[in-house]
Amino acid sequence: MTDKTNNRRVVNPHDKLFRKVNSDLENARSVLKNYLPDRVVKLMDLSTLEISKDSFIEADLADYYSDMLYKVNLVEGSQGFVYVMFEHKSYYDKFVHLQLLEYMVKIWRLYIKQHKGRSFKLPIVIPLLICHGRKEWPKNTIRLTSLLSGPMDDLAGYIPDFGFELNDLHRFSDDQIKGTVTIRVMMMLYKYIFEPELRHRLPDIFSLFKTLMEKETGLQYLEAVVRYLASILDEDELSFKQIKEIAEQAISKNTGEYIMTLAEKLRNEGKLEGLVEGEKRGEKRGEKRGQKMGRLEGIREAIELGITLKFPEDINAVMVKVNAIDDLETLGKIKEVIKTAKDSTEVLSLLK
Repeated sequence: MTDKTNNRRVVNPHDKLFRKVNSDLENARSVLKNYLPDRVVKLMDLSTLEISKDSFIEADLADYYSDMLYKVNLVEGSQGFVYVMFEHKSYYDKFVHLQLLEYMVKIWRLYIKQHKGRSFKLPIVIPLLICHGRKEWPKNTIRLTSLLSGPMDDLAGYIPDFGFELNDLHRFSDDQIKGTVTIRVMMMLYKYIFEPELRHRLPDIFSLFKTLMEKETGLQYLEAVVRYLASILDEDELSFKQIKEIAEQAISKNTGEYIMTLAEKLRNEGKLEGLVEGEKRGEKRGEKRGQKMGRLEGIREAIELGITLKFPEDINAVMVKVNAIDDLETLGKIKEVIKTAKDSTEVLSLLK
């Protein structure tokens, strides 16, 4: 799948984990098998599943969505596609149908281009939406026609309509999260990543790695998970020492040691927001000032990500004021408020 976020200042961590996990065919089959209705799965020959390398998410929406396109043979002989889109937003998007419709049209146009000169019909595209928003999706909003008003019955022949399969992880119990170990780890992380109880859930999530560590890909996925946690959370929210302790208890002592080695690797790569930036600035301007500047930058980036995910329409108004604040305590309060804020006015009130 084409990475359209490489030129961004910060590659979206949700997107990186999503594509890392779902680019594996075993995991892809597991997602379709467990998150599509049985009546749909029965129509597919999952042994023929292929991964398309094309992405249909525009660069300016990459902070909000990730996507994967799978091609699969249907048991009656035709070919179909399953378009899986993961919504990073913490709130429900009323007009996601329009984005899905746009991407479905792009998939069909690509199919036409690839089969130019042949006689064919367009394949069915099944849209599967996975999200982890805090707000429950309203009932009866799955179909495109839920967005329209007017004499629907009389004009039905002129109205495009389709539905999508919705999996709202925030509404799932832990027992309802199914799939391969890797899929369950990913889904559990997405479910709790912005929740206060994440730290208390991590032992259970990490314990899933016990069987995964026996596989050749075990360490790769563990590294992907640790990188994800480091990209989303600040050190004061969850330190590497705490992750190490959780891993030692849930998996093994060797795993804890590996995580500390990985922590050093991330520091060397400059992935630890704030701390590494502080060390770099410290070399030029003095240790204390450098570390403070790095911590300021780290918190500002965390605030920017939080606002982008929850209140994207106010990102400019908020960040102009946030970037002018040099007090760590004030920025810390703003970051905490964002986690529970229901609307942007709660955040903006702190910036007056």
